Amino acid sequence: ILKTLNSWFWWENIWMPINCTWADFVDRDGLVFPKPQQLYATIPYAFVLLLIRFFTERYVAIPLAKALGIKNVRRVKPQPNPVLESYFRECSRHPSQSEIQGLAKKCNCTVHLVEKWFRRRRNLEIPTVLRKFQEAFWRFSFYLTSSIVGFIFLYDKPWFYDIWQTWVGYPFQTLLPSQYWYYMTEIGFYFSLLFTVGIDNKRKASDPQGLYVIGFTSVFFCPSQDFMAHVVHHLAAIGLMSGSWCGNYVRLGTLVIFVHDTADFWLEAAKMFNYARWEKTCNMLFIIFSITFFITRIILFPFWILRATLYQPTYYSTTPVIAYFLFNGMLLTLQGLHLYWGYLIFKILKRFVFLK
Repeated sequence: ILKTLNSWFWWENIWMPINCTWADFVDRDGLVFPKPQQLYATIPYAFVLLLIRFFTERYVAIPLAKALGIKNVRRVKPQPNPVLESYFRECSRHPSQSEIQGLAKKCNCTVHLVEKWFRRRRNLEIPTVLRKFQEAFWRFSFYLTSSIVGFIFLYDKPWFYDIWQTWVGYPFQTLLPSQYWYYMTEIGFYFSLLFTVGIDNKRKASDPQGLYVIGFTSVFFCPSQDFMAHVVHHLAAIGLMSGSWCGNYVRLGTLVIFVHDTADFWLEAAKMFNYARWEKTCNMLFIIFSITFFITRIILFPFWILRATLYQPTYYSTTPVIAYFLFNGMLLTLQGLHLYWGYLIFKILKRFVFLK
């Protein structure tokens, strides 16, 4: 069964134009092609990024937070109590008054002590401002670095200025070393986020960082669980970038990654200064983020990227492959999310300007 599913998954009509086979993608005559097995390397790259994250958060983010006036507030841990701990995890974090009275009798203690225990236990679940700052600093560092490196990789490429060049010679476009590292690092980054999703700060489902898409991604709304929303988001990111790698849509993929990362580090910077209570700096950075978001997500992405993926391939092939509909469907879903989050950002800006 697995062998049959594997043959269906790698069927040429899904991935490449007519009369092309996987045998045509053997390196030859100076041409180097992306290979699906290269994606295995993203797992060790993810662990390297986790190691970098650990040292960055500990030895850079913490001193910077202290310099900005953020203090490390230590929460008081409640006394160990297996009965209350079990109730907290399995039943309710906010027990009613009658439930508290029942627990007090069961533990042979006062109602006041039970209320105090639950209050302290809930506080342990809330990340400290310093912890939030550390995570925002790590994402800021990655997105900023990715944006700078992406520009260095792309500024001298013809398809960065002429979007038609993304399809010239397709699918026999050679893979550049810069494209390999750009892709592997981005996929590795989302794997690292997937590995730490259980211990990272839990954001509300209404938070754009929890649902909207960064990089060559799409996402499916999951309102019931913030955890599941992040898992689906990271898996979608990994799946779409990996799929574009296998189909050799690397030129377009790098453009999509670059267009998205250039806005996200402004948002993370605004969060960092918000945690430090630098209100004016935070507001200024959020305005810059909003402008960058509208330019990259509402203008460049639909009129530059989607035009290249929906319209231009018809000039190079009269028979669209299944991947054409798959990837464009997800990119259109992504654009729908861009419009939704753009609407929310516009509402925030409207309140900021008119209501102070």
